[in-house]
Amino acid sequence: MKNKDLFIDFDDTLYDTHGNSMIALKKLFDERHWEKIMPSYEAFRDAYFATNVDVWAKYAHGEIDRDTLIVERYRRPVTEMVKACGGNTSWITPEWCVAASDRYGDIISSEPGIVPGAKQLLDYLKGKGYRLHICSNGFHEVQYRKLKSAGLEGYFSTVILSEDAGANKPRKEFFDYAFAKTGAQRETTIMIGDHYDTDIAGAINAGMDTIYFNRWNVDPQILERQPNYIVDKLVEIEKIL
Repeated sequence: MKNKDLFIDFDDTLYDTHGNSMIALKKLFDERHWEKIMPSYEAFRDAYFATNVDVWAKYAHGEIDRDTLIVERYRRPVTEMVKACGGNTSWITPEWCVAASDRYGDIISSEPGIVPGAKQLLDYLKGKGYRLHICSNGFHEVQYRKLKSAGLEGYFSTVILSEDAGANKPRKEFFDYAFAKTGAQRETTIMIGDHYDTDIAGAINAGMDTIYFNRWNVDPQILERQPNYIVDKLVEIEKIL
């Protein structure tokens, strides 16, 4: 067995962050009665996700810090929606945004939804004798709760979070920390993830083999550097490892 250690992304590779976010956002929207100040839940949802993708990308590349991400992912879409209804936005303060984010974190971290095939794959990999390690940019206080809610915490030897590493994926420093923390070796470790930029390109730059879980149907021809393997479903990884 060439590969002994597996670095595995968590959000949207194993844990269905997108699906659970839809549930959590709707609960937050209804709980806070935002239908009174916004055009619709659907409009807010779409604005939120567009903002969230943008700010997480900036955070991953060190262009903004954690606190800015937390504030902006609510300030921008909520301000946009309230303005669309002709409302005053002076009350949308950083403190208000942090409180909304904290409540969202409480809700989503209790949602158990996982990506189809996740537990089957983890059972297979454990049975084959691999050491499994989470490698995530997610926030410390939320990721451990999501792991527990999803029933996945018992599969992993190590949980590597960017806040502990002092650097985000895709930076090489994140992967250097992961190797130091786990004792894994680059030549016998493979990275599995759904996000090309942070998971795959980052791991390639760190000198690792990669399996790209192409969950979002990205055209492989547009990828700057090719992963070692590309799969559309998690179960397909069993044919590789």
